[in-house]
Amino acid sequence: MLNNLKVIFDRLDLKIVRFMSTYGLKSLRISLGIIFFWFGFLKFFPHFSPAQQLATATISRLTFGMVSPPAALFLLACWETMIGIGLIFGFWMRFILLLLFMQMLGTITPLFLFPAETFTHIPYAPTLEGQYIIKNIVLISAALALGATVRKPS
Repeated sequence: MLNNLKVIFDRLDLKIVRFMSTYGLKSLRISLGIIFFWFGFLKFFPHFSPAQQLATATISRLTFGMVSPPAALFLLACWETMIGIGLIFGFWMRFILLLLFMQMLGTITPLFLFPAETFTHIPYAPTLEGQYIIKNIVLISAALALGATVRKPS
């Protein structure tokens, strides 16, 4: 009886693992793409993105004020939407992942440039904006996993 349950469990476990192996990376790529597309698309509409003010202030600071907030928001919207489309459809993955990692570098800078806006108690109690930034660790990890698959095994 116990041996039969083990055989049934092993068969079920093998099917589940095969399913995850078959669909896991593709679903990761598409879901990551949806996040980037959605958040990027919101930035095309003023005041729809909760990250708008912090994003434009960051870009303004990083460009020494040479890029106006509306231009910064439009460029960021294009950038994130392009990352999203590339991930959803699996186009130009090396280039798209490069754009993603560059964008991620930009998204962490408010933690250093605007600590009063990203932490209630520096450095351990992030505001909602700070949490929004810190969650990008998961997005970076997902992109690393996808990046590990861009070369075919030789």
